[in-house]
Amino acid sequence: MSHASPDYYAHPTAILDEGCQVGRGSRIWHFCHISAGADIGEACNLGQNVFVADGVTLGRNVKVQNNVSLYGGVVCEDDVFLGPSVVFTNVKNPRSAIPRKGPGQYLTTYLEQGVTIGANATIVCGVRLGRYAFVGAGSVVTHDVPAYALVYGTPARPQGWMSAAGHRLNFDAQGRADCPESGEKYELSPDSTTVRPMVSKIPKLPKNSN
Repeated sequence: MSHASPDYYAHPTAILDEGCQVGRGSRIWHFCHISAGADIGEACNLGQNVFVADGVTLGRNVKVQNNVSLYGGVVCEDDVFLGPSVVFTNVKNPRSAIPRKGPGQYLTTYLEQGVTIGANATIVCGVRLGRYAFVGAGSVVTHDVPAYALVYGTPARPQGWMSAAGHRLNFDAQGRADCPESGEKYELSPDSTTVRPMVSKIPKLPKNSN
């Protein structure tokens, strides 16, 4: 595939297999390899030495730092951030002597909008990370992560909550917190297991009497 495209940029050392899809405004840097069945959205940025396998889908504005391999079954929604050397898997019980490839073998690992994964974290296949979840550097994620949750450790465990702008949330006695950067307000569920942004209600205008 030609690297000269009016829609995206690929460094001359990058390999883009015929058939891959790359969105407008994306940038693919040194020594990347994009497989034929990969689908990369608009305005993505892939750092040095990134591999994207068949069956991987990246949404819009996904940032993948250096030395990350995305294997079949990984799906990233918009605005996902993957730190340097993040590790993904796609088979839970690999054996060299037993082929476990393709449909029915690769488990889906799903990252919802705005997820951040810190450097050197490992994401075991078959998990789902909720919107704006935040995984600390060096963690090993083995279970689903709720939206807005902060997790870290080996294995990763819940450690608090993060705003969409990436700040730790400190909830008051009423279970409410403000993001110090955006001012967005959040509400903690009574059982402290979920967080949601509070959307201001738009006042209803009086009906026109004419």
